[in-house]
Amino acid sequence: MTNRPELYIGLMSGTSADGIDAALVDYSQDTPTLVAKLEYPLGSQLKNQILQLCSPGDNEIERMGQLDRLLGQRFAEATLQLLENSPFGAEDIAAVGSHGQTIRHRPPGQLTTDESLPFTLQIGDPNTIAELTGITTVADFRRRDVAAKGQGAPLAPAFHQALFTGSTKERFIVNIGGMSNITQLTPTKPALGFDTGPGNVLMDGWIYQQRGEHYDRDGHWAASGQANLVLLDKLLAHPFLQLPAPKSTGREAFNLAWLEHLLSQFNEPVAAADVQATLLEFTARTISDAIGQASSDHQGEIYICGGGAHNAQLMHRLSQLNQGSQVNSTETIGIAPEWVEAMAFAWLAQRTLQRQAGNLKEVTGANGARILGGIYYP
Repeated sequence: MTNRPELYIGLMSGTSADGIDAALVDYSQDTPTLVAKLEYPLGSQLKNQILQLCSPGDNEIERMGQLDRLLGQRFAEATLQLLENSPFGAEDIAAVGSHGQTIRHRPPGQLTTDESLPFTLQIGDPNTIAELTGITTVADFRRRDVAAKGQGAPLAPAFHQALFTGSTKERFIVNIGGMSNITQLTPTKPALGFDTGPGNVLMDGWIYQQRGEHYDRDGHWAASGQANLVLLDKLLAHPFLQLPAPKSTGREAFNLAWLEHLLSQFNEPVAAADVQATLLEFTARTISDAIGQASSDHQGEIYICGGGAHNAQLMHRLSQLNQGSQVNSTETIGIAPEWVEAMAFAWLAQRTLQRQAGNLKEVTGANGARILGGIYYP
């Protein structure tokens, strides 16, 4: 006799703001089943609106209010399109878990003054999602952790612990999205994790500015250049990289304006392809340095998820920099790398409805385990 499906939908729109990853997951078994998946594009106009709100500007409240509703509509459309591609309807889904779109992240330890209150802000109105889909929606996962004096991110390590624990070796799950974060899974010990710095955000931004392409397919452009060691040293001097864990970051710290400021310090221009090669090396080095500092035996397993898993040149460099470990995509342990985060937010929605904690205080630095998110009923 088989268990009745326990279906949740996870929605993820990351730092790159290219689109919505929507995953329909059955959590009725110990090992989750990805029932259906959808990449729902946001389009260049909507992406530009998001990126403009990631930095201070005029008329922010009006623009944010409009974009909040518009993104809520897009998340709902992605949900309904996903269901059309599946054998299930809205009435079969226990809940939607929506991460929302981060437009500002000011975590503890990285504020402008001692009096500043930490905060994080994700938009994509969950009221609109619940109204248009007719499905209970869980959203706003990060802010409860921040209220408990945590970073609010990364939240995926709790899912990684639930899903990928089991090896007798030390295991690292590395998510390379716009930003990168690692989860350290050590037998008999609590999971640890933190943001390591940029993932694809600088590489994607630079290639779009220089060539009008949204990403560097397989890292071909980076591979055509040569890393500039002077620029690399300047990138590696970013203060975030010296902070102890717990820590998290975003576009506020790593952006093209910061990169262009560093490039302006050179007497001779750095070739565009060499900049791209340096940015790829920067991402690979910061991830590998973080793993090296956290690792207890340097002979563990490293599994990559997120869009970075499809950058062949980046995967090659990570393998070179971590020669004591095998570097593979999470595909080899059961989940395609591009769907891990969306599945994580489906799982977090389930945790919320079951009144179970979704954070790991060892990862975020929160005062303790907390039930995350608000519930919006249809």
